[in-house]
Amino acid sequence: MTAPHKFRSVDEQLTALRKGSAEIIREEELRAKLERSRASGKPLRIKLGVDPTAPDLHLGHTVVLRKLKHFQDEGHTAIFLIGGFTALVGDPTGQSETRPPLTREQVQANAKTYLDQVFKLLDPEKTEIRNNADWLDPLTNQEIVRLCAKYRVARLLEREDFRSRLQKQEPIAVHELLYPLYQAYDSVVLNADVELGATEQKFNLLMGRDIQREYGQESQVAFTMPILVGTDGQRKMSKSLGNYVGITESPTEMFGKLMSISDELMWSYYDLLTDFAPPVIVRIKEEVRTGVLHPMDAKMQLAHYIIAGFHGEDAARKASDEFNKVVREKQTPNEIPTFPVSAGTYKLLGLLVQAGLVSSRTEAERLIRWGSVEIEGQAVDQMNKTLILQKGESLLLKAGKRKFLRVVVE
Repeated sequence: MTAPHKFRSVDEQLTALRKGSAEIIREEELRAKLERSRASGKPLRIKLGVDPTAPDLHLGHTVVLRKLKHFQDEGHTAIFLIGGFTALVGDPTGQSETRPPLTREQVQANAKTYLDQVFKLLDPEKTEIRNNADWLDPLTNQEIVRLCAKYRVARLLEREDFRSRLQKQEPIAVHELLYPLYQAYDSVVLNADVELGATEQKFNLLMGRDIQREYGQESQVAFTMPILVGTDGQRKMSKSLGNYVGITESPTEMFGKLMSISDELMWSYYDLLTDFAPPVIVRIKEEVRTGVLHPMDAKMQLAHYIIAGFHGEDAARKASDEFNKVVREKQTPNEIPTFPVSAGTYKLLGLLVQAGLVSSRTEAERLIRWGSVEIEGQAVDQMNKTLILQKGESLLLKAGKRKFLRVVVE
């Protein structure tokens, strides 16, 4: 028989769990649950549901994952719920139109890569992995009707994205109305004490509270985390917007992207992506304000910490050294990828896109206008520059501050 867990005091747990949070509904309920848990030695059940709609995770996804880890570190049961069924339905949160559903094969492939990445943060031995396809797939029509009978359409239509689409006379498909009900039913099946989510998930989390009561359970605490702003400093971090830092990207790429964020944005990254205690962050902020610590050094410390968490100390140190060499000391990096081409005549714009140094001709044109494209250390000022490449020749190309490539003519 397993011995009861010994928890830290409730105040100590709450102090650690509150860090970086947006809203706890309700905190007094969380305190009561923690007190009962501590008295009984029985961990709380903490649910985080993720629909595997894309194969890669970025730092924006890790904000709420880190909070699940914080609960796990306090001795509670971390439940990582894969939305194997709900991903097929499609979460309407924040959507201005009905999205095409994913195939089951896409969902399964994405789910596998999610787990590989999630365990960079969570302890796999102490994480309960569940898939809502296991109980939502077998639901009978009668059980679905019974579930739907427990909620009012008027309440559903209070949801911001539904209300907005109705006002604009944009379509809402019936299956989208079912999504929050399915997510709420997950909380019933898992008997969740706390559900985690980003602030945009608040409606879904609150519905879980209502549906649990309808099924005779105590309501979960809805615990929301802020949405991480992307590297552009303006919009939610998103792969489609190109303002993301992927957790499987190379340490050098991650370091460069993190160093590109503004000094102001750096502080929310400290709050949401590190385990530094609030007094420590306040001290670092004061050192920057008074000039004791340069903002770039504070940012380098942040980047090192984040990268070490995913790739290890050695990789973080090498990425830091590379950044110093290339960006601060304006030197060429130690390792430069090569791109083989055949002998011939090439337009520089097309070659930059073909080699993957830029994502589009538009980006290449912008960089040339800024004087940020170099060939063998010389800035290019001609938009239509032509290169005549001969066999055995090689050219060092640079685009922006950190992207280098050696073109080798075969």
